[in-house]
Amino acid sequence: MAKMTPKQFVSEYYKHAIRTQSKKGIDARFTLAQAALESGWSESAPGNNFFGVKATKDTPENKKQLLTTTEILSDDKQAYRFPEVISITRRTDGKYLYRVKDWFRKYDSPEESFTDHANFFFQNKRYAKALEFKNDSYKFAEEIASAGYATDPNYAKSLKSVIQTIEKNMQ
Repeated sequence: MAKMTPKQFVSEYYKHAIRTQSKKGIDARFTLAQAALESGWSESAPGNNFFGVKATKDTPENKKQLLTTTEILSDDKQAYRFPEVISITRRTDGKYLYRVKDWFRKYDSPEESFTDHANFFFQNKRYAKALEFKNDSYKFAEEIASAGYATDPNYAKSLKSVIQTIEKNMQ
């Protein structure tokens, strides 16, 4: 996929976020912003995985894909968590940047990805507090970050910035 402008991204994918909002109640601006952030404005959504949702041991073989990713972890002793480790580099803040291959979910369509993304929050108890704020895209972003959605310590800040960009491009 090619990288889209924010306006193009909103035009193309807003309908999926609205459908998800009507089914699950999660603010469409949040869903769209997270899809934009995680996919680089659609530049990287392999297998229609717009959200970087990882596969689990229960994910069927035909619904998963092995992809290269980066993780920020507290120590250099967590290589066992990944099928393949490419590199581990100590950061200036004392944490470690892992470049690894890991299993991610794969979808037949963007809509399937959006629907599964919403279900993911409801199926994982660690997001119960976040779901109390599903109508507030900014608070929801903070809560999913606090619950460990991503290893990037600036994830909530980045996501809230993209929500602002989405809002500007919805007019």
